[in-house]
Amino acid sequence: MFVLELTYTAPVERVDELLEAHREWLDTYYDEGVFIASGRKNPRDGGVILAVGDDRGQIEKIAAADPFVVGEVCAYRITEFHATKTAPALAEYREQMP
Repeated sequence: MFVLELTYTAPVERVDELLEAHREWLDTYYDEGVFIASGRKNPRDGGVILAVGDDRGQIEKIAAADPFVVGEVCAYRITEFHATKTAPALAEYREQMP
């Protein structure tokens, strides 16, 4: 599993110009089952996405295609972790340690 942390690198007004395209990009990966949660940080200086998968390269490729990245308004920090314990509703994402 991956935590994708977005940090805005441009004024929020420029971010807002790309927001609809970003939401469409998010929807694509929700539909594919890659993203399981996302939202803005508070204060609004970026966002967070939880993604499932075991291929960091693929997650990095997905992040690089975010309209926020293409539009040069955010930077990503990607952290991989093993979700060995979850709430019952997330049991399908539970992992064993390698």
